[in-house]
Amino acid sequence: MSATPAHTPSTTVARPTGSPAAASTPGPRRSLFERSELGRVLWTFRREFAWVCVFSMFVNLLQLTPTLYMLQVFDRVMLSGNTLTLLALTGLMVFFYLVQGFAEWVRSRLLVRSGGRFDEALNRPVFSATYLAQLSATRRNSQQPLTDLNFLRTFLTGNGVFAVVDTPWTVVYIAALFLMHPWLGWASIVFSVVQGAMALGAHRYTSRRLKATQELALESGQYLQAKLRNAETVEAMGMQGNLRYQWLALHDKQMASHAQAQEATRRIQALAKWVQYTQQGMMLALGALLAIDGKISAGAMVASNALMGNALRPIGIIVQIWSQFVEARQAFGRLDTLLQSQPAPDAALRSGTVHGQVSLRGLVATAPGRASPILQGLDADFKAGEVVAIMGPSGAGKSTLARCLLGIWPDTEGQVLIDGHPVQSWSREALGPYLGYLPQDIELFDGTIAENIARFSAADPEQIIEAATRTGIHDMILRLPKGYDTPIGEAGSLLSGGQRQRIGLARAIVGAPTIVVLDEPNANLDDAGEAALARTVRELKTRGATVFMIVHQQHLIAVADRLLVLDAGRIDKLLPVVVRPAPTAQPGTPNT
Repeated sequence: MSATPAHTPSTTVARPTGSPAAASTPGPRRSLFERSELGRVLWTFRREFAWVCVFSMFVNLLQLTPTLYMLQVFDRVMLSGNTLTLLALTGLMVFFYLVQGFAEWVRSRLLVRSGGRFDEALNRPVFSATYLAQLSATRRNSQQPLTDLNFLRTFLTGNGVFAVVDTPWTVVYIAALFLMHPWLGWASIVFSVVQGAMALGAHRYTSRRLKATQELALESGQYLQAKLRNAETVEAMGMQGNLRYQWLALHDKQMASHAQAQEATRRIQALAKWVQYTQQGMMLALGALLAIDGKISAGAMVASNALMGNALRPIGIIVQIWSQFVEARQAFGRLDTLLQSQPAPDAALRSGTVHGQVSLRGLVATAPGRASPILQGLDADFKAGEVVAIMGPSGAGKSTLARCLLGIWPDTEGQVLIDGHPVQSWSREALGPYLGYLPQDIELFDGTIAENIARFSAADPEQIIEAATRTGIHDMILRLPKGYDTPIGEAGSLLSGGQRQRIGLARAIVGAPTIVVLDEPNANLDDAGEAALARTVRELKTRGATVFMIVHQQHLIAVADRLLVLDAGRIDKLLPVVVRPAPTAQPGTPNT
């Protein structure tokens, strides 16, 4: 048997601290890099970016090699016929190309390594924020943030960054063209303005189309994902055809929007190539005209074309990758919004031993689109080691109360106090081992039985066996092919409903939890399972754990100390459970 511990990266993103006065200090650095999580992370790579700029300087300076080589060959070697001069110039050209290649390799390696560090710095906060966002009322696509992070890292290590750092050198190339002849310089300025205007036009022309395509793809993917989770129900009741028509309607809209966006992008790229080739030809024609008039040499005519190509190359790359830039900016915005809305937990959050005393103070729970609150001003106190049975009609707010007790319901007012402190003031990592939760819909994860019971932590194997024994599934597990190391499949698909229920119960009580919340724990249990459940609750009470269990069957109330009855989001009754044997009832039937 094995229980594999979960590994998390140790790299964390430091958050700026300081006095309010310091926080309001104006300055370009704060406005650019301290206003967002991603900005602060990018600021930590300023040295690497500076070195990329340094090596880009060498790359761009050495881009003048072919220009100078052609000038010397046409204006000196061709006239003198000196082969030794040609050999020396060729040797220098090869050497400078080697240096240029080395500089390009170094700056590429710097970006790749920086991309790895960028991912390492953000994968943990993005992963945590994604999970926290799933608890919010407006749930997000669970894969989008991680996809955005990968795309942003790829963009920051690609040609887009090189185009940005190379663009200022366009001025140097244009200045060299002015030295050859003013007409060449002014022509290069006109061509650069045309390229820049194309980049701006490309953004305006494609950004809305790309955004619409992404939104439709997200909607279609979420719809399909939701239906695949219920594939058995869909297949059993012959709903596949009807659902396929609805999905095809979304898919067709997505494909039409995607085709329009791709067509717009290809149109821009084709226009950019035509303009680029036309500009090169016109520059060559202008150089030839000036050479015919004797204003420049034949070597300058050829070199001017090469210089013009160097000047326009970064701008041409920007035009080609503009759609990627738009997507990267949108990914940056989504990640920034996510990290700001779901900040990392404060390191100063409370930790320590949890004794299990729980209090409700004016607890109100709401949900979007609902006129009235689900829970309306609940006030109650529950002593440590108390077993509370929660009952009420459907829609009374029982499951919502269970989530509020654990601090995982997003929209609440009032307070849930654990040992006198608000549940939000506790560190989740510190509080988690003291909490046990069995949700109404059992959520098991792809892995072994041992890993699921151990909550994918490095739990003691004896604790795993003890939890399984207390819930009455130890013998059942041993009969499986690999015992505790048996894989359960995605969401526990290889197990029956009762087996999932009891493994979920074992996961809830593993270790020594002091607060256990059970939402309809006997929903899929047989008589033996219910007997094991009652025995488990009694053992938890003996160990001093506070247990809240939502039940519908009267006989399970016998193991409770108090009964809480909810009605329309309010506490209708909160009274002790008194068990009296009656002549016409089985022993143990509760009378309250």
